Amino acid sequence: QVQLVESGGGSVQAGDSLRLSCAASGRTGNIYFWAWFRQAPGKERDFVASITWNGDRTAYADFVKGRFTISRDNAKNTVYLQMNSLNSEDMGVYYCAATGRLGVPQSLKYDHWGQGTQVTVSS
Repeated sequence: QVQLVESGGGSVQAGDSLRLSCAASGRTGNIYFWAWFRQAPGKERDFVASITWNGDRTAYADFVKGRFTISRDNAKNTVYLQMNSLNSEDMGVYYCAATGRLGVPQSLKYDHWGQGTQVTVSS
C-alpha cells in the first residue's frame, strides 16, 4: 500500500505563491506517475499536473501552464507543486495521487490518493 500526505495549503492573496508537498511512504517502488488534482466546491476533480517516477516527463493542465511547476525529490520521496500567480479560480482542495499504470497521465485511473489540502485565494 502507498500512503500520501499533502501539506502546504493555506490562504493567500491573488498573485501570491504557494508550494504544496506530498510525502509518500509504503510500497512506492511500483509507482510510475505522481500527480496533483484539484477540486473546487461543487465541481468535479480536475487534473492539474503529473510527473514520472524519475522526473523525466511532466504534464500540465492548460489552465496552469506557465504558472505551476511539479517536481519530485526521490531522496525525500516527496512530490511538490509550486504554484505562482494564484487567482481565485485556483481555489479548492488539492490532492496528491499516484499510479503504477502507464498511458496518458491526464486520463489514467489513479490508485492512491492523499487526504487533500485546502488552497484559498482572496482578491
